[in-house]
This record gives sequence, structure tokens and C-alpha cells, in this order.
Amino acid sequence: MPKQDDISAIQRPAVDKLGDSGAPDHDNLPQFIDRTISVRDWAARTFADIPGQFTAYLVSLFPIATWIYRYNLTWLTGDIIAGLTVGAVVVPQGMSYAVLATLGPEFGLYSSFIGVFIYCFFATSKDVTIGPVAVMSLEVAKVIAHVKETTGDHYTNAQIASALAVICGAISAGIGFLRIGFILEFIPAPAVAGFMTGSAFTIASGQVPALLGISKRFNTRDSAYKVVIHTLENLPHTTLDAAFGLTALFGLYFIRWALESAGKRWPKYKRTFFFANVMRNGIVVIIVTLASWLVTRNEPNGKYSISILKTVPRGFKNIGVPIVDGNLLSAMAGQIPVATIILLLEHIAIAKSFGRINDYKIVPDQEVIAIGVTNIVGSFFNAYPATGSFSRTALKSKSGVRTPAAGIITGIVVLLALYALTDAFYFIPMAGLSAVIIHAVGDLMSHPRQLWIFWRVQPLEAIIFLAAVFITIFTNIENGIYVAISTSAAVLLYRIARPRGQFLGRLHLSDGQKARDIYVPIDRRTINPDVKIRNPPPGVVIYRLTESFTYPNSSTQCDIVVDEIKRITKRGKANAYPTLGDRPWNDIGPRAGFDAETIARDKRPVLRAVIFDFSAVASIDTTGIQCLVDTRRQINKYADREVEFHFANIISPWVRRALIAGGFGTGKPLKDVVEIAPVVPSVSRQELLSDSHEENKIERMKKYLTDTSFKDGRFNLPEEYDLEGAHDNSSDDHWGLLTAQDTPFFHIDIPDLSLPEYDQSSASESYDEKVRDDLS
Repeated sequence: MPKQDDISAIQRPAVDKLGDSGAPDHDNLPQFIDRTISVRDWAARTFADIPGQFTAYLVSLFPIATWIYRYNLTWLTGDIIAGLTVGAVVVPQGMSYAVLATLGPEFGLYSSFIGVFIYCFFATSKDVTIGPVAVMSLEVAKVIAHVKETTGDHYTNAQIASALAVICGAISAGIGFLRIGFILEFIPAPAVAGFMTGSAFTIASGQVPALLGISKRFNTRDSAYKVVIHTLENLPHTTLDAAFGLTALFGLYFIRWALESAGKRWPKYKRTFFFANVMRNGIVVIIVTLASWLVTRNEPNGKYSISILKTVPRGFKNIGVPIVDGNLLSAMAGQIPVATIILLLEHIAIAKSFGRINDYKIVPDQEVIAIGVTNIVGSFFNAYPATGSFSRTALKSKSGVRTPAAGIITGIVVLLALYALTDAFYFIPMAGLSAVIIHAVGDLMSHPRQLWIFWRVQPLEAIIFLAAVFITIFTNIENGIYVAISTSAAVLLYRIARPRGQFLGRLHLSDGQKARDIYVPIDRRTINPDVKIRNPPPGVVIYRLTESFTYPNSSTQCDIVVDEIKRITKRGKANAYPTLGDRPWNDIGPRAGFDAETIARDKRPVLRAVIFDFSAVASIDTTGIQCLVDTRRQINKYADREVEFHFANIISPWVRRALIAGGFGTGKPLKDVVEIAPVVPSVSRQELLSDSHEENKIERMKKYLTDTSFKDGRFNLPEEYDLEGAHDNSSDDHWGLLTAQDTPFFHIDIPDLSLPEYDQSSASESYDEKVRDDLS
């Protein structure tokens, strides 16, 4: 028997007539009896090389090993430039975000150093920069406030933040090591965008009071809309801090506008203007710091006219094991899920985005491991939770970074600032740091036209986006992210439970040279509504499923098919019940039954075949098979005959296996099919499931245990294109059977059941007479 992949295949079932005059007769072809896939096939493929798989898994944990030996001077140059550039930005941003997290500014530098330094060893993205970010800092501040309310002053802010880092890091690392990072894919882009936009507005509104020097007059960590109202109410109390804050904010936006405009005006110097633009945070902070020193240098200590940063400890302080005890863990337990989601969601979204932009592939599970390890290690250095930063990642990408090793250069810059520049940080005005935060989070807000884009693509997702934004603004970021996730999950479940299946008709298609028949949806939603679509042959219904056929949707789809069958076909026996008492209570019709004239006027055909197009069915479960069995029984009784069930375009061997287990594909009559998932098992079904002799059971068990058919590699064929045979222009025809001869009701394409051999309109034997006893 020739190999299946070495021959040009033709289809076995008689319903598919060979139109090519050069094709041989079926009888002259080698037989093809296929076996069904088994759990042993899966095990043989999954555990084919356990030592090799384990070795590959260990190597995958350290992606640096795949490129570090190829490191060269060109890469080093690009990494140094990008590392220094990001370092100049991360120092002021890190201190600003630490203040936002209600921590000392030095903790932002701790997180910045550990983040960029550790990440490069585990990263699969060259662009992502790990460190303090605005949204995570705001969440840390909320966790600290919540724990303080619960435990009082038993724990310091730094202890709470470090404990949160090690817990979130451990959860993230566990998700990555188990390779279940795909769960993050259940949160769609519009939900993330809505949450980020709402969070950015919340952060910016909370920093405006500090920008104006009125932050001590009300709770700036309240809901964003309340903060806006209180800010407007307290504008008359604005202090001298506003002069520094507003000047810094104006300076940041003006420098960016001026240098971007200059880059467009003089393209020759565009890269020079870019790097000058990158330095705007540092330049503005230096200027307002000098101004702050001039204003406060002669004022007594502790009585400055503006709020300044004051002393920043030099170097790493209190390095050691983070405190994570039962009381602290229980106090922050309710906040851990949101913190972990924020930690992972923002990072993965950024990594994927820049991977697509710069044409490389990230490994989400490995990125999750990188985040986890970074935060676990960072907690020993008193760092608070760090994740990917959008602004610094974009900056790093534009700076020409070549490898993740650029993070080491950035770490050296942060280390230098931590040990050599802390004295210079004393006079940094707090309003200036607020300006840096507002300027940074402004880029996280989606433009209003993004809502229109979401609406054009999918209106429901536009609603999810708006819901996430408004819930975040009018309540808090926890509610915002929960609403975004829950509404997205609800929409996904609804789409799975209520798929839009399609009834198909035949269309004659021509390109001017060749003509062929294709099957298209009869609703003509995506084609010219004026085209003429021919119905299937009389007594045939063709239905295309658009989702996997599983327990949430199988019953609904079967009901749709049955309703259409009853609409377009008539009963096999018009007056199926001899007396009114035999008639079911829900059978609608004349009280006395149909008269001869009514029966003669009904020109609808009797159902003889149902074709299911399974081209979109990736999986099927027990409930789905049982629904098909029940549907088959129902329409057999309606048609008063054995209705054929055909399945086309089956794409999974596991789906084929399940259908065969349900009695489909082989032509087995319904009376020989055992109930698959009975709600109340009956004695007759149990008898069918049991063998007559105990010896048969033993023999079957021995046969299963000694079966070695899984070793033939039948289901281990390559799933990729064959590059060696891609340009094989051989004109020799090699004919063979495409589908197995023992499953004639499984087809590679939708069969044409209009052929004479499939005309069963003359069938006269009553279906009720054949299987009534079996159905009772």
C-alpha cells in the first residue's frame, strides 16, 4: 500500500463522482482502512523524547544562552546608546513613581536597577524596559493604604511593597514555569486599552493637586471624578509649588513639540533632535531643581516655602529577606489578584506590540517568568513591583537597541545615580516630579478616535472600552479591571454559546475560463445579494457550523437544524398517529388529521440526508455527540426513514474518533447506536454496553493492552509545509483513496447528493416499524 502522502488522493464515497477522465476506477485502487486516533497516539507524540524535552525546557528558561555567544561590537554600540538613553529617563521617572506609590524616592531607583539588570537574562524581547510604572505604582499605593487600615502601623510602607513584589513575582513565575501564560490571552486589547486610559486619567488627576501645592487639603487617592471636583474647589488655595509644577509641565510639552517639529523641518538632523528630545525629563528636572535651590537655600530647614524631595539615602539600604507572614498575607489577599493582573497584562501587551513592530517573536510564558524572577529578586533589595514601561520601551526601541543586554547599561546608570547623585536630589521640587508623572501617563491615554476604530471593528468591544474607562474613573482601578475582564469573558462565552451557523446552497462560479460549483451561505450576507443560489437537492439540508460543537452550543445548533428541517420538508408519514389519543400534546395540526387533499398539496420533499460542514469544528465533546444522536433519532422519526448523516471537512482526528464512537460515518443504523450520555441510564442500554461473557471483556482488555498500532506514527506526520517538495513540478499522477473506505459518510468536501444512487424517495419501509421498539 503506497503512503498516503506520496499519492494524489481521490475521495472514496460514492457520493463524489470522479469527473476526470484520467482518473482510475475505485476498484483498481489500493484499499485504505484508517484507524481512529487514541490516547496512546497522543502520549507517544507528547512524551516521545522526555530527556530531550526536559533539556530544551531548561535551555528555554535562559534565552540569553541563544544569542550571547554571537555578541559583537556593533550590537554593543547600539546597546550602549540605548542603555544610556533609557537610563537618563528612568532615574527621574523612577523617583517620581516611587513617590506616587507612597514610598521614598530611593525605592524607585531600587526597582529600576533590579528590573533592567535581571530582566536581560530571561528576556525574549530586546525592547522592553522593566521598572516602576505609573499604574502599578498607583496600585501599590492602594495596597499599602488598605493594609495600613487593616493592621495599623505594624508594617512599614516599604515592607508591604516588598511583600507584594515577592508574592506577585511568585505567582507570575509559577504561571510561566507551568506554561499557562495563555490565560492572559482571554483579556482583549479594547479591555486593556480602556483600563489603561481610565488608570492614566486617574493618575494624572491625582497628581494635579501636588502640581498646584494643594494635595494636603483632600484625599487625592479618592475616585478620579471626586479628585477633579475637589481640585477645582481648592484652586484659590494654590501655593508657590504651582510655579514650579506648571513651568515644568509646560517645559516638557514645549520641548517635545519644538524638537519633533525641528526633526520634521530638518530631516537631516532628525536623530540628533530625537536624542535631545529624550533628555527633556532630565533637563527640566535640573532646571526646576536649580530654581528650587535658589528659592529655598536661605530658608530654615523644615520650613521651606515649597515641597521638595529632601534627603535620598545613598546606596542600597535594608537588603534582606522580605517579610511575608500570615497577618500581612491575609491583609493584602484581596488586592493580590488585581496587582498580579496589572503586573502581567501591561508587560505582555507591550512586549507583543514591540515584537510585531520590530519583527521578532516573544515567548509569553518566558516573559511571565522574567517578570516573576525580577520581582522575586527585587524584593530582597527592597524593590517594589516592577513591570514593563510603555514610554521607556518605546524610547529604547527608537534608540536603536540591539539586544536585551542594554538593560545592564541602564542598570549601571541607575547604580551611578544611587551612589553618586543622591545629594543633588535634595532640592528637587515635588511639583516637578508630579509634572514628570503627568507628562508620562498622558501617552497612556487612548485618543478619542480609537473609540471610533473599535466601533467600526466590533461595537461590543467599543462598549467594553467605554465601560472600563468610566468604571475606572468613577470608582477605582480594581473595579475597572474586573469590569473589563468580566464583560470580555461574558462576550466570549456568549459567542461560544450562540454561534451563527449557516445553511448552505450551491452557486455556479466562473472566472471566465473555468467554472465550478461551490457552497455558500444562503443568507448572502457577504456576497452580492442579487446572485442566484440554488437550494441543495430535494430532501437534503446542508449546515455549516462556525464554532466547536461542545456543551454550551450543541443543543442550540441542533434545534436550529431541526426547525429548518421541519420547515422545508414534510413528515414521512402525514398521519403518523392513528388516533387522537396517540398524538403527542405538542404536535400542532388538524384535530382529525390531514386529509388526502392537504397531503397532496404539500409538495415539500421528505428528508433523506443531512450534511454537516465541520470545517470550523476544532473539537467536539460528549454532550455534542449526544445532541447529534438525539437529533438523528428525532428526525428519523419525523421522516419515517433512516436519514443519512454526512460530515464534510473534518479537521481533527479527535473529532472523527468522537463521531465514530457516536455511530456516525460508518452507515450504522440508529437502532445499533448506544446512548452516549444518558441522563437516566436504562437497563436496555446497560445490556448493550455489557458483553455476553466475561471472557470477552478480558479478551478486549488484553487486546487493548497489547495493541502496538500507535507505534506506526500515523498521527505524527509533519504539520508544516514540506519545503523540499514545494517546487515539485512532476506531471505524473499518483492516484489513491483520500478517505477511509470504512467511513463512507465522512467526506473531504461537501458531497453532491443529487446523484441517482442517493435517491431514496422510493423507500417504502416504515421507519417506525423498524425501530419503534428500540426507541420505546
